[in-house]
Amino acid sequence: MPFAHAARELGWLTGAVASRQVAHRLTEAAGAAYVAEQTAAVERLDRRPTPEPIGPAVLQLSVDGAMISLVHKQWVEVKTLAVGRVDRPTTGEARAREPSYFSRRAAHADFRRLALAETHRRGVGTAGAVVAVMDGATWLQGFIDFHRHDAVRVLDFPHAVEYLTRAGHEALGAGMTATEVSKAWLARQAHALKHDGPDPVLAALRALPAGQHRDAALAYLEPRLAQLQYPTFRAAGYPIGSGLVEGANKVVVEDRLKGSGMHWAPPSVDPMLALRTVVCADRWEEAWPQISARLRAADRTRRRQRHQRALGRRAAREPARRAMTPPPATAAPTPPAPAAPTLSAAPQHAPKTILNGRPTKAHPWIRRFLPHRPTSPAEN
Repeated sequence: MPFAHAARELGWLTGAVASRQVAHRLTEAAGAAYVAEQTAAVERLDRRPTPEPIGPAVLQLSVDGAMISLVHKQWVEVKTLAVGRVDRPTTGEARAREPSYFSRRAAHADFRRLALAETHRRGVGTAGAVVAVMDGATWLQGFIDFHRHDAVRVLDFPHAVEYLTRAGHEALGAGMTATEVSKAWLARQAHALKHDGPDPVLAALRALPAGQHRDAALAYLEPRLAQLQYPTFRAAGYPIGSGLVEGANKVVVEDRLKGSGMHWAPPSVDPMLALRTVVCADRWEEAWPQISARLRAADRTRRRQRHQRALGRRAAREPARRAMTPPPATAAPTPPAPAAPTLSAAPQHAPKTILNGRPTKAHPWIRRFLPHRPTSPAEN
């Protein structure tokens, strides 16, 4: 749904307040994460092929394009792959079930390689049989060769009838009567093509008067006889119409990216297509854990890069900060402290001052009157 509508629905369901810009930013971030996840899966397969899941008995593979408008009203083609499991019907036409999609705005070669993410996941290489129902574009044949070279190639039945329609209108003219004649002629040829094969239809085309559309129809259908064997395809239980991918063009691309007045910025297209393929195939529970894990990893990388940039800026500022810091003031030299007086060792035996009741020379009263000289213990 549109971003503003999604923001309102989020508020109604959860009470959370989100603007259109927030819804836009978070949606594109999730889509870009899934684009990166699928691209990484293809790169891993290129480096080291892994065993492919076992596919069903019959798979249908269809590819087609749809036009969308970019900003400045530039129209570009979006290519979409649709894959579905084919059940052999007891009555009626065969149809594909459990569809899944891959869609990108990419060149032919890039789209062919990137689609490996989906064809490998669905087991296209291991399915019992693959029926490629597409128009006759040359690049589509290369797509089939890349993913399953032995696929049964079927030209989309409505596409073949479209060439017959233009040739019939050209040959049988306009006007009410001519229109009824051309309708009857076309009905006969379409029935014959489906039930009898291409030979009587091509003979009827050659019987028409020469003309631009008649010659174009012959030039287009005659080289593709192997893809026009509709009775054989129907008997084998194979689909003959590419409605699977035409429906994908509508639900995946046009319902969201081709609204009235919508013009998309080129970087926004692939993220939106990636999310649409998940939603329209009901694969959200499978894909969202991969998306959220990649978003968390990207957030950790951004925080680590911000931290490293901050450290780099701090290291770059450090020399300038040191140059601006004045040197510390030089302190006056401190005078050495006076040496402590050396104390002489005390004598082991102090001289006696009184001996036999009489004062000795060491007595203070007598020593003051004697000449100044050291007194030895022997003089006591």
